[in-house]
Amino acid sequence: MKKNSCGGQSNSKPDRKAIEKKRRNDMKILCSKLASLIPHHNFKPSKEIASQQDQLDLAAVYIKHLRERIEKLKRLKEEAMRSMEASSSMMERTASVGLTSPVLELRDLGSSIELVLITGLNKNFMLYEVISIFEQEGAEVVSASFSTVGGKIFHTLHAQLQAKLSRVGVETTRVCQRLQELIKSY
Repeated sequence: MKKNSCGGQSNSKPDRKAIEKKRRNDMKILCSKLASLIPHHNFKPSKEIASQQDQLDLAAVYIKHLRERIEKLKRLKEEAMRSMEASSSMMERTASVGLTSPVLELRDLGSSIELVLITGLNKNFMLYEVISIFEQEGAEVVSASFSTVGGKIFHTLHAQLQAKLSRVGVETTRVCQRLQELIKSY
């Protein structure tokens, strides 16, 4: 470094200690901003403030959790969109040919099954019997809904394989056959 006329060092370049101190303060501020973005329930129950390392670890865990949640929601959205498209095409088919008898569509989605059943308003349809068939065949109904459009009722059921059963899967052809027999009996 250059010496000035008094024999001391020149202040033309910032001191290394000052640069390092500024860098640490900047990092502290950035870490505080990051920590403020993480919900409080993610912090360890402690009266003392978590260290910067703990805050960074929690932020990393929280970001990973958010990424996984985004991926899961994307998959659910895609499944819902496919289901809506299939239901829409089924509605179009039944509207174009006219609904003389109930329409049944069963889709095997791997670890789950989706059933769309379209009936007329005049059918006295018992939903618990359909759920019973699913359970007897080793699937558990996790959601069921219906909507009425015009003179038709659209039933949608989603079922998953029961983990406690030793069977590898549910035979969708057998379920479909039993459901068709049930529908014909009405």
